[in-house]
Amino acid sequence: MAWQYVADSESVDEEAGIEVLWKGNIIAVFRHEGVLYAVDGLCMHQGGPLARGKLANGTIQCPWHGWMYDLKTGNNAVTCQRMLRTYPIQEGDGKIEIDFED
Repeated sequence: MAWQYVADSESVDEEAGIEVLWKGNIIAVFRHEGVLYAVDGLCMHQGGPLARGKLANGTIQCPWHGWMYDLKTGNNAVTCQRMLRTYPIQEGDGKIEIDFED
């Protein structure tokens, strides 16, 4: 695995998200019910900023048009089709890291 530092632990509050950039890609990082998740950061509908969306029941809802995605799988919550890439994420020593190569 090729873990890459993306943020300090304190930058991701509970039930909130942040955007990180990696090689020109926007990744949304969330802390939901104490667990970190990393998914593609743009909604597949019209590119809405998912990090600014609403978290509920393991999903993220796009703030623009309400499309919802499962945080664990990247699947659209309505069609169950995978639409977002998910990334392995870990936290330790006050740092959050993502494996972009997985």
